[in-house]
Amino acid sequence: MTEIRSQDLGERIRENQQEKFSDSLKPATRNPQPATSLKTDQMFVNLGPQHPSTHGVLRLALTLDGEVIIRAEPDVGYLHRGTEKLSEVRGYHHCVVMTDRWDYVSAMPNNLVFCLASEKLLNLQVPERAEYLRVIMCELNRLASHLLFFGTYGIDIGAFTPFLHAFREREMVLDLFEMVCGARMTFNYIRIGGVAQDLPQSWIEKCKEFLGYFKFRLKEYDDLLSFNPIFMDRTKNVGLITPRQAVDWGLSGPNIRGSGVPYDVRKTDPYSVYGKLDFEVCVGESGSCWDRYYVRMREMAQSVRLVEHCLNALPSGDIVAKGVAKMPKPMPGEAYAHVEGSRGDLGIYLVSDGSFSPYRMHVRAPSYINLAILQEALVGLKVSDMIAVLGSIDIVLGEVDR
Repeated sequence: MTEIRSQDLGERIRENQQEKFSDSLKPATRNPQPATSLKTDQMFVNLGPQHPSTHGVLRLALTLDGEVIIRAEPDVGYLHRGTEKLSEVRGYHHCVVMTDRWDYVSAMPNNLVFCLASEKLLNLQVPERAEYLRVIMCELNRLASHLLFFGTYGIDIGAFTPFLHAFREREMVLDLFEMVCGARMTFNYIRIGGVAQDLPQSWIEKCKEFLGYFKFRLKEYDDLLSFNPIFMDRTKNVGLITPRQAVDWGLSGPNIRGSGVPYDVRKTDPYSVYGKLDFEVCVGESGSCWDRYYVRMREMAQSVRLVEHCLNALPSGDIVAKGVAKMPKPMPGEAYAHVEGSRGDLGIYLVSDGSFSPYRMHVRAPSYINLAILQEALVGLKVSDMIAVLGSIDIVLGEVDR
């Protein structure tokens, strides 16, 4: 009985399959349904703060339509240390130490800008030799900072080899810093009224030797990455920022100069001895990722030129102004100073109430201000382009959050 039923069932299945196959060969008698257009849902993605290409602790809240960014919100504050508030309970000399922790990749300009504002409050005249030493250290630090950008930006795009070349030369710069002040990252070398100590013996010779060696490396960097066809395809017409956008968003440093705006504090509002030095302001053309990148590459050549000029014109004399107290106590008042840091216009606003500590301190951090344009620059791009744009802005989160 069971065997007969199994045979009947198998025959019925075969008959049904034959009928369906025959029906599929017949012309359709029903009206076809109109085709519907495919539409994707929007997706919200948190990029960072753990993503390696967010350069530390930046969170980018992205709203995506497929792979296209339709909204971008930079979310900061994960590294906040409150240095502006901490300065209110510390002496002026002690505050210099905290400035090293803002842009820890380029700490010398941080030291300098705080000292310039403090010297305005204290009405101090810095010796000329100290001014030249300050410029030398700041320009060497610009080299070290741009080398780090060169290496890490290559990794962002997918090229690892430039990172090895960049750190080879960067270590040489850090060796020079270590000879001067014993530190390689947070220096506390530029002090209120001058610098901590004079150059050690044979330092100038070693510095000139490095500069002569480094000039030829710049050509090597261009051959390796700058004009690499794949790198140029990923950066040349990506992340365009117009001059009007750059000005409206308050960009500074290589980011505004990459858009063709020749704004450089060293030229527009000279400080220290920059007014006596001859150098060029490097600008880009289209405001693309590549333009911002190549402005930094050209600036390294200008930094070499500035350091060589300062070494050849270095005067003798004191390195600290006379009358600098161990616990400075400026008269009540306020002062503002700004410098051309490695990432842009770095400013300090100091208010004194006549005590041993600043009554208020505010930092105009270029990385923080440059970061804001991502809200506009990323819209319409794909996620892969977002990495290229973020890297080209070259932020340091210690300066963003302070």
